[in-house]
Amino acid sequence: MKQALVQIDENTNRVLNVVKAKYNLKDKGEAIEFVVSRYIEEEDEPELRPEFIKKIKKIEKQKSIRVNDFAKTFGLK
Repeated sequence: MKQALVQIDENTNRVLNVVKAKYNLKDKGEAIEFVVSRYIEEEDEPELRPEFIKKIKKIEKQKSIRVNDFAKTFGLK
């Protein structure tokens, strides 16, 4: 594990304290790890997630249809 000395503003400090208390974490380091892991879960590139790959493979198996004029076919003209 790496150690780092960081400077944070008052708002960030307050948020880390709330996260620490809400999730019963030992210290702000654990709170930072928690926030980062949640960020990775939420914002990680979708193409790296296994469920995204399954979804794309399922879509690839679907029958496609040919559309000559998209706007006309879907009433956009």
